[in-house]
Amino acid sequence: MDSWSRSVNDRSGSVSGGTWSPSAGLVGVAWTGAVAAAVWCTQLIGTADVPGLLLAASATLGLVVAALYGTRARPRLRADGDGVAVRGLTTRRHVPWSQIRDVRAQAVRRWGRDSTMLELDVVEPDGTEGLLVFGRLDLGDDPVDVAEAVRGARPPTP
Repeated sequence: MDSWSRSVNDRSGSVSGGTWSPSAGLVGVAWTGAVAAAVWCTQLIGTADVPGLLLAASATLGLVVAALYGTRARPRLRADGDGVAVRGLTTRRHVPWSQIRDVRAQAVRRWGRDSTMLELDVVEPDGTEGLLVFGRLDLGDDPVDVAEAVRGARPPTP
């Protein structure tokens, strides 16, 4: 582990538990964009601009899905003394602390841009391992701060 990852994951603090969701402002922008794209799409219906109609329809669909996800997945992550609850577009999942092996903020570089992701290592009751990954857009907050708060919500082991 390099020094940057160690400094990200070894922060100590008194923050514990909480709820994190996509930013309400960002979700509002997505809904506004979806409405604007739908208006654009309806204006192109009946015209000879088939490529423009396809582009407008694709933009409308993409923005509606993104806005719906941001609306339905609230709160996206909740941590308390019982474990972690994760919500998606159509599912809810509760993971007790006994199934969470590690909580960390992981620095990643994608497309030439540095970002940090919150990662939860999960071990299912049948022994299979999984990884829950959340970014800043999922959480509406810095993943480093969220990792600290989630670790703080975990009850001490006897």
